[in-house]
Parts: sequence; structure tokens; C-alpha cells
Amino acid sequence: MLHDQVHLTLPAWISDETGGNAVYPDDHSKMALAIRLSARNVQEGTGGPFGAALFTETGHLLGVGVNRVLVEDCSLAHAEMMAFATAQQGLRRFRLNQNGERIVLASSSQPCAMCYGASFWAGIDGVLIGARADDVQSLAGFDEGPLPADWLGEWQKRGIAVTRDILREEACAVLKTYGESGLVY
Repeated sequence: MLHDQVHLTLPAWISDETGGNAVYPDDHSKMALAIRLSARNVQEGTGGPFGAALFTETGHLLGVGVNRVLVEDCSLAHAEMMAFATAQQGLRRFRLNQNGERIVLASSSQPCAMCYGASFWAGIDGVLIGARADDVQSLAGFDEGPLPADWLGEWQKRGIAVTRDILREEACAVLKTYGESGLVY
């Protein structure tokens, strides 16, 4: 059966974590939100152990996402992709930085191959990463797919600054909880 539209949703609790006009002034506060989203997604049983958020350079929240792949029956519904979509819909533009403002993605775990590629198209200027791909594989059992050998260099060549291991232990704790739970979301 062919459908003529796509409809993806975030869990109802998402506004509990993102409500108000909070400003996230530094990398740690941005990452703390992404990790909180990933933890709550597992706790609520609404998806996998991944969270992502997009911010302006001044720390204003533009969009959020959590993993909804199995819940939505859609392989595209990764946390980063959901965050890109919510920010793009809110700003009404596919290239988030087209007005010249720098956009930062905070991802609880290193983006997979799909989300890595989408970041170029989405207009991201900075990426903050919590857990590494090896952590995702060893703690939660996910194979995130192949990245270019010099994936960090490829981002940096395109002007995308990358900071890794921000609150890595906290991000790994969520992956470990998920991996040990036997849940499959």
C-alpha cells in the first residue's frame, strides 16, 4: 500500500524536558539535555537510548529528537534526524544556518553514518558528542555503520567544529542501562 505522506512524532513527555525559554550557555548544558532526552526515552519505553538537540550559537534551543525507529517503523527516525526535522520545521528552512547564525548539534552518542551525512545538508556548524561509536556498540549492541576513515577531518574540512567525550560517562551510563535491560526499541 502506497502512502502519500510521512508522519513522525516525538513522545508526549518531550515538552517536560524542553519547555520554557531555557538558554543553554555552554557545551556541558547542551550535552546534558541530549543525555537527559536519551535517558528519558529509555525510561518511558518510547524508543532507543539516543537523544539530540540543536542550538543557536547563543544557546537557544531550536529542535530536539530522540530515537523513534521501532516505535514509528521508520529507519530514518534517529534522534539527530528528528532534531533536524523539528528545527527545520520550526525555522521553515532545510539549511539551518542559511541566515549566517552558527548552529550546534549536541548528540548523546556519535552520529551514525546516516546522521553524519545529513549534518552536512542540515547546515550544522558544530557537533558535540557524548559517547563514542565503540561505546554504542559495546554497551548497547548497535552497529552504527561505516564512516569515512577521516570522518572528523571531513567535518572539519567543511567548517564543522567537533568536540568529543562531553559527559561521556553519563552518556555511556544510558547505553549500559539500555543494553543490560534487554529492551528493544
